[in-house]
Amino acid sequence: MTDKAYLQKINEWRKERNETIRRENGWLALAGLYWLKLGKNQFGSDPKCEVQLPERVPANAGCFEFNGKSVTLRANPGQKVKVDDTLTDFAILQPDVSENPSYINLQDVQLVVIQRGNRMGIRMWDNQREERRSFPARTWYDVDEAFHLPATFTPYDRPKMAYFPDLTGEKAEFPVEGYITFQYDGKNYKLDINKEDDGTLFLRFWDPTSEDETYPTGRYLIAETEPNGSIILDFNKAYNPPCAFTDFATCVFAPEQNHLDFKVTAGETYPQRKH
Repeated sequence: MTDKAYLQKINEWRKERNETIRRENGWLALAGLYWLKLGKNQFGSDPKCEVQLPERVPANAGCFEFNGKSVTLRANPGQKVKVDDTLTDFAILQPDVSENPSYINLQDVQLVVIQRGNRMGIRMWDNQREERRSFPARTWYDVDEAFHLPATFTPYDRPKMAYFPDLTGEKAEFPVEGYITFQYDGKNYKLDINKEDDGTLFLRFWDPTSEDETYPTGRYLIAETEPNGSIILDFNKAYNPPCAFTDFATCVFAPEQNHLDFKVTAGETYPQRKH
């Protein structure tokens, strides 16, 4: 691939990433996260509701009932809510970690139950949110082929458990299916990597640019598998976690063993960082 073709490929990928966060029900539409208490949690535009929705929604549309294990929706008499494209006044809701999460839609607002450990919450997207249009374009380092690196994926005999810090300050335990090795500037590096259900190799990493140029808690990267089976780590495609765009994402960050000692001056930057 010529340098020009490679540059075009990266720039097209970056343009698509910028559009993705602005889509309906994308990260810039994310407008609320409400952790549920046991029992009834009212939802509507009334400020007294535990799950507060935009003003255009009825003051009190119904409640989410949380019994410690599952969440049910009960609409108030005379109210109907769309759950998975069906108008209803009652539904047992499947959370986001299930195969078929239940999506609730009313007046250009979408809701879903999110499960994080033993906690259940309601995530809200507001598709009329101004940020979908006004949020600044994503910013990137210049493309640098020195950060397009061949790598090797090695699966562990059995997935090992590792601790990943998250946005709440807690450390969540996740299985790590293997590790990736690569060379940079004559040194060997090894990073734990997660193999997603679809086979994608997903990397969370931190490097010293996070101190002043990139997202403070690190960035994400998907390792590319070439047609011949070889693996490429292209840090020109390193990107910020969703919590760089909204206060309502629940991001998981790089574990300590994935902290690099060299500056990765490639991929997405973070000019919005608060000094």
